[in-house]
Amino acid sequence: MGQGMALQFKHLHMNGIVKQFPGVLACDHVDFDVQAGEIHALLGENGAGKSTLMKILYGLYRHDEGEILLNDEPLNASSPTDTIARGVGMIHQHFMLVPSLTVVENIALGLREEPADASFISRLRSRSVLDLGRIRKKLVELSETYNLRVNPDSPIWQLSVGEQQRVEILRALYKGSELLILDEPTAVLTPQEVDDLFLILRQMADDGRGLIFISHKLHEVINLTHRITVLRDGCRVGSIATQDATKEILAEMMVGRPVVFQYDQDAAKRGPVRLSMQNVESVSDRGTPGLSGVSMEVHAGEIVGVAGVSGNGQKELAEVIAGLRVATAGSVTALDKDITNAEPAKIKSLGISYIPEERMVDGIIKDFSVAENYILRDCTTQHYAANGLFMRFNKIKDACEEAIRAYAIKTPHTSTKIKSLSGGNIQKLVLARELSSDPQIIIASQPTRGVDIGAIEYIHHRLLEERDNGKAILLISEDLDEVLLLADRILVIYEGQFVGEVDRDDVVIEEIGKMMAGSAQHEMA
Repeated sequence: MGQGMALQFKHLHMNGIVKQFPGVLACDHVDFDVQAGEIHALLGENGAGKSTLMKILYGLYRHDEGEILLNDEPLNASSPTDTIARGVGMIHQHFMLVPSLTVVENIALGLREEPADASFISRLRSRSVLDLGRIRKKLVELSETYNLRVNPDSPIWQLSVGEQQRVEILRALYKGSELLILDEPTAVLTPQEVDDLFLILRQMADDGRGLIFISHKLHEVINLTHRITVLRDGCRVGSIATQDATKEILAEMMVGRPVVFQYDQDAAKRGPVRLSMQNVESVSDRGTPGLSGVSMEVHAGEIVGVAGVSGNGQKELAEVIAGLRVATAGSVTALDKDITNAEPAKIKSLGISYIPEERMVDGIIKDFSVAENYILRDCTTQHYAANGLFMRFNKIKDACEEAIRAYAIKTPHTSTKIKSLSGGNIQKLVLARELSSDPQIIIASQPTRGVDIGAIEYIHHRLLEERDNGKAILLISEDLDEVLLLADRILVIYEGQFVGEVDRDDVVIEEIGKMMAGSAQHEMA
């Protein structure tokens, strides 16, 4: 074993798990198991029951029916403290670290170190004073054993995203986790960091740990795991050995119908430049540089994808173009007009649509109906409001119903409050609204974040249709697979600057990954 000691974990069995919330049966007699030395993937669309099942295992929820057996003994946890004590750990998608503290200090949070002699006085002292030197020594040993390279004395805020994830894994290992739940662990990593993580996870499995891997990236699931269980609508659809799985098989299990992963794309028929930026600078919400001398062009009839790790200027880029953030230098031109720091309403009126990164914050008004949200951008036009004042409710209802049909939006009624819809259906409504005015330029920022695989397929097809109809599309996505699938050209952004440009036919994943990490640059066109 990697730590020189035998692990106790043998297997986990979750049998007939039922969890009901008001009006929702989240888990319907679900069976799930993990064996020692196994990496077991848990797949399913949003609302399938994955998160609920794992929160039950981790002690955040109590199940209504069923049993959980850890090494053939009941696991009746009332809190994560109980499950951690039994060797169950969880790596959350959003890291649970204190930025101002060092790696060692973050590991020490919540610990009660027992000295070797375990005398009454030493135990009493250990409750108030932790031996950080002792913690540091053990942390270094774990780091060397699993090749989790990180400086134990660095503050968290100085670490890259990949290094912060290593700290989360080290903390779980330090606490003795032998069964580890990993929730979307690759969501914000570069391709090289994903490869490094997979080496670490395989070593942990080889040492006898059990790993539960939750991800929406099917190629990663197929590349890493031994077995895959799929949930749909709170029920277990089935389990399959990874060696027998394909993306098509898994997607059909998840959605209940065949899903297309490769699109037939003709070469881009590039027209004139529709959108350009020259030496644009802006400030982030933290008061630090958000964009630093950004220049680029988007032509009619092409999709330009922006790839990068979260927090490298993507948000600032989209908001400067949409008129939601001030450009402190440089210029933005759209459809041959200078729109630098123009009002959002003026930018919209020129034929520019914006699909925002945070749909629940910037894309909709949660307490408004589906119909009201559908006409938000055009609510004062003569078509929907006579003289800009008197609402034409029949026209609003008819237009919204047509959009619901055209975009396959699942909603009880046009008068339903939009906050009751699933994320995928909300995103499809935002897309329907932003494309309803036949825009010439589309800014699509994280258009499929948190969206089910079926809705992703639909949104991708609509964007490709718009591209083929001569629209200029800027696709900003932290999902590199999405950028590679849709974009005709790829710009890589790092620390607020474009550090490379690659045509889709010349893509080398490793080179893009290096650019995303800031360790390489590529000649800009």
